[in-house]
Amino acid sequence: MRKLKLIWDFHGPDANKIAQHHEIHLKEYIQLENLNISITGFENLNDVHTIAFLVVDEDKMRPLRDTLKPHRGQVYND
Repeated sequence: MRKLKLIWDFHGPDANKIAQHHEIHLKEYIQLENLNISITGFENLNDVHTIAFLVVDEDKMRPLRDTLKPHRGQVYND
């Protein structure tokens, strides 16, 4: 089964802190909804661009995308 990485982009001098905080909310949502998602994180792309993300099976992506409204997505390669 293909996995997809749902991504939220944060820009600016506080991007890293905001992305870290967003990941906390993603984990809370996963727990609240009792979802079987174990891969979340944040990644600092440069000084003013950081992403928060979660990885989901492709067949479960649509409802999460519609609810959480990520900025973009891509195929996940571990």
